[in-house]
Amino acid sequence: MFERFTKDARDVVQGAVGHAEGARAQTVDPEHLLLALLDREGSRASFALGALGVGGRREAVRQALTEARRRAGLSRAEADALAGLGIDVSEIVARVEEAHGVGALSGDRKDRRRWSGHRSFSKDAKKVLEQALRVAVDRHERWIGDEHVLLALTVRPGVPAEVLADHGVTYESLTRVLGGDTGEACA
Repeated sequence: MFERFTKDARDVVQGAVGHAEGARAQTVDPEHLLLALLDREGSRASFALGALGVGGRREAVRQALTEARRRAGLSRAEADALAGLGIDVSEIVARVEEAHGVGALSGDRKDRRRWSGHRSFSKDAKKVLEQALRVAVDRHERWIGDEHVLLALTVRPGVPAEVLADHGVTYESLTRVLGGDTGEACA
């Protein structure tokens, strides 16, 4: 599949690995893919994000991802579902951070030892990349660009889709900006 990735898409994948390494995360997650997309300039995805007004709000998107990571990667919808069962995620996060430090639930390595070895992609990150392929095929495009990765993040359930939607970036808004087939998102 990676042979069909454009240079921009490959740069996003490499950037995601860099974000995972910087966070000392054990795997590359969909959030890392979004962070790498936010770093991009001069690509189709960066154009689309800029056209949708995210260009000036990149730091707000990064902060929202950081907050979700503090909640052990739970989306607001998941936290709300737990609240319906009487489980206060904010209270749990506060207690764990009081005992173990800020960000203890993030899954990131806080020690300073160097992580040796290859960072694998989480199951969810792999599904985003597979979804990018399906998006490209559905749009009758031969190559998988960074815009396809961005489109895939909007249709996969989870924190990146939630954060993007909060900032006005949905599959539908992206297809309007990028042009092309505006049909159903392939879920």
